[in-house]
Amino acid sequence: MKTTPFRTPPLTALRAFEAAARLGGFTRAADELAMTQAAVSYQIKRLEDQLGVALFHRAGRRVRLTAAGQRLSASASEAFGLLRSACANAAKQGTSQLLITALPTVAYNWLVPRLGGFQVTHPEYAVRLDASVQAVDLRVSEFDVAIRSGGGQWAGCRADRLFPNDFTVVCAPELIASGAVRTPSDLRRLTLFGRDRWWTAWLEAAGAARADGARSGPEIRPTDLGTQFSEVTAALAQGGAAIVTPGFFAADLTSGRLAAPFPVVVRDDHDYWLVHREGAVAPNVRDFRRWILAAAQAG
Repeated sequence: MKTTPFRTPPLTALRAFEAAARLGGFTRAADELAMTQAAVSYQIKRLEDQLGVALFHRAGRRVRLTAAGQRLSASASEAFGLLRSACANAAKQGTSQLLITALPTVAYNWLVPRLGGFQVTHPEYAVRLDASVQAVDLRVSEFDVAIRSGGGQWAGCRADRLFPNDFTVVCAPELIASGAVRTPSDLRRLTLFGRDRWWTAWLEAAGAARADGARSGPEIRPTDLGTQFSEVTAALAQGGAAIVTPGFFAADLTSGRLAAPFPVVVRDDHDYWLVHREGAVAPNVRDFRRWILAAAQAG
């Protein structure tokens, strides 16, 4: 019995579906695609009719993906991301650029001081760096590479480990000289900055917790400002302490601007990684990957 080959749905219908699924609604998809909401709705209904499945649950003006829609959305986003990337590379023609997105702390405290070395060896690339805590989906974004912290697994991407993510306490050296900070428990009397889970883990590792596992002394309520640079700045201004990755502040620790009052360093399970899309590696990504892995190993 001869089977009828599957007919690929129109690209316009797939494009409307991918945008609506990614943005969470027909109106936002219409704005992005410069279409009317009715046109987006029509294209998605056309796609559903051809596939024979519902892709969205509709309740008035609100929509949400069905199970089938969720499966198709993941593949459609990856496919359109690859298409956008290919078109962007084709549009570059004779000029080359490298678009990097990175967490602010690693961007400003580690990458920026070294990035000039990459530009000296690769002047053919115009480098643009975006420092943001917002994690973009490289499969559908304009960025070539990202520097992230995590477990090393991101869908549709390759990740190369750069360096571990460890943390310790830092403060102004005057606090140590004055005798205000003699033991880890003394830190509880200060204004603390940084991640709560880092403080909790560090105090436990430093022996500042009771034998029953409860916190000794007053309960800690650190202020998380989102970036380690901001937290160190606030700690110095307010006579407090911050918990940071010491490698990002090596110059400040060496110069004496900052001090680490205790030798306890704790390892986080979220290391730092260089991330880029899977598949064929463009020359700009290949060159940057080779350079940054060497820089990470050296520093």
